[in-house]
Amino acid sequence: MSKVSSVSLGQALRYRGGQSMLAWMLHRISGIGIVLFVSMHVLAAFFLFSVEPDSIAGQVSQALTDLYESLPMQIFILFSVLWHAINGLRIVILDMWPSLMPYNREAMWVQWALFLPLFLLPSGLMIMQALTAVAA
Repeated sequence: MSKVSSVSLGQALRYRGGQSMLAWMLHRISGIGIVLFVSMHVLAAFFLFSVEPDSIAGQVSQALTDLYESLPMQIFILFSVLWHAINGLRIVILDMWPSLMPYNREAMWVQWALFLPLFLLPSGLMIMQALTAVAA
């Protein structure tokens, strides 16, 4: 039998899961982001080549294309793909070699050390290019 525990909303929001919980949440969010981006891309491409541009489906296709080509979406997709790949690689390595599991905290720091420059440099360049294009 299970023990029923009542946890208030305040107690649940104060949960301090630490680095592992953050990695878990970001992995789920990035996976959903990738699925949404691919779905939008496929849907836009389908409507683009199967209908006339002036129809409602053509306008939906153009709106979806404008959305996934926008700078915030491109930065989100860069974040999602990089985080999902690097975190997934860490998980695979720890699953393949269980003797490394005691070093999970260190593996997380290596993950962050890889992720931050790989994300911040390209996203910074994208933002600088967008600001330069607006100023010109």
